[in-house]
Amino acid sequence: MESMKEFALRRFPKLGRWFCADADAGADQAVPSDGLQAFSLGLNKRLAHDAGRRSNLVFSPLSVYAALSLVAAGARDRTLDELLGVLGAPSRDFLAGHVRALAEQALADQSKTGGPRVSFACGVWHDRTMPIRPAYRDAAESFKAVACAVNFRQKPEEAREEINAWVSASTDGLIPSILSRGALSDLTDLVLANAIYFKGKWAKPFAGYLTQHDKFHRLDGTAVDAAFMRGLGSHSIACHDGFKVLQLRYEEGHGPLLPQPPALAPTPAPIYSMCVFLPDARRGLWRLTDKIACNPDFLRKHLPRNSVLVGDFRLPKFKVTFDMTMNDVLQKMGVKEAFELGKADLSDMVEDGGRRKMALEKVIHRAVIEVNEEGTEAAAATCMTRLGCTPDSRPPAPCVDFVADHPFAFFIVEEVSGAILFAGHVLDPTIK
Repeated sequence: MESMKEFALRRFPKLGRWFCADADAGADQAVPSDGLQAFSLGLNKRLAHDAGRRSNLVFSPLSVYAALSLVAAGARDRTLDELLGVLGAPSRDFLAGHVRALAEQALADQSKTGGPRVSFACGVWHDRTMPIRPAYRDAAESFKAVACAVNFRQKPEEAREEINAWVSASTDGLIPSILSRGALSDLTDLVLANAIYFKGKWAKPFAGYLTQHDKFHRLDGTAVDAAFMRGLGSHSIACHDGFKVLQLRYEEGHGPLLPQPPALAPTPAPIYSMCVFLPDARRGLWRLTDKIACNPDFLRKHLPRNSVLVGDFRLPKFKVTFDMTMNDVLQKMGVKEAFELGKADLSDMVEDGGRRKMALEKVIHRAVIEVNEEGTEAAAATCMTRLGCTPDSRPPAPCVDFVADHPFAFFIVEEVSGAILFAGHVLDPTIK
């Protein structure tokens, strides 16, 4: 009997590079992690080149992945095959189980035990004249999603305000709204949305009195005056050919291991960190971004393995807000039929007797991140609308400089699962 990995490679041959041949776990366990990693890094590359060429970028790969997974739960035939191919999963049941596990483990809130505050929420809003199918409701519940009937036909603005209020509450107000006025109409059948919120303190906070202004060199050769956090002592830094990687851990919770069924060992509590990929060349960000996307295991293989003494250490404070309609980017990645009215098969979603055809109308994504001396606060929301129609005793190693005074990429990762919660790049830390 073929393994899950062999099945996925046979069914989706284009995904061959997504799967890790030397995974520590068994092949069946490696597939979803690699699929998520490949999707995350591929999407980062697309956004960096398409939408982020002239601006700072932040988005949540996990948020977009979960939203598309919720679409896959109601898709059939070729529409489903395209979604599974892009998401790197052999079946929608397998995909639902993976997203559910991420929601329960990688996104476990630790704020009550001193760790990061993490929130993940999904919602499905359907017109009350088109109730969702029981099987799809069950699938939505497996995603920890709430299902709500609203009156799109007569009160689309009221429904929009309800969805925006839900997004605001789920992101602690960082994203007050995701749907602008007029985004919904009496033709809207269904809206899917999810939101991720993260707030963590550094395990080793930066001293505010050390923060100083210095020059940050932009891609066009000009420079701006930016506030740089400075570090002393040791930090987790890896030096590679052409780039360096800084890993900043967030303060961990002190609670017990996450519970599991009796037959399984307890799952380690989540460990979060921000990883900064800094090219040696001032204009080397795009080449580094392409290199990162070539291998879904690139991040893990290039993370620091130990701490080193730092010499000149500078990392700019920054706040980035980013929003866009993701239709074009997702279609370039292979999600095509789901956007075509008349071709898309999303018939496993609503009880309409096959009278109305549905397709994805818009995939809207908004994200915010702020990094300062204390830590990080970040949030992201994805919305989809459908219309019918420690040192040892050895001599100290030489000091390593880490001076992020030119464009760099960043990733907020959960280390146990490898999930990338947020990703992006900074071209100018003075622009919010």
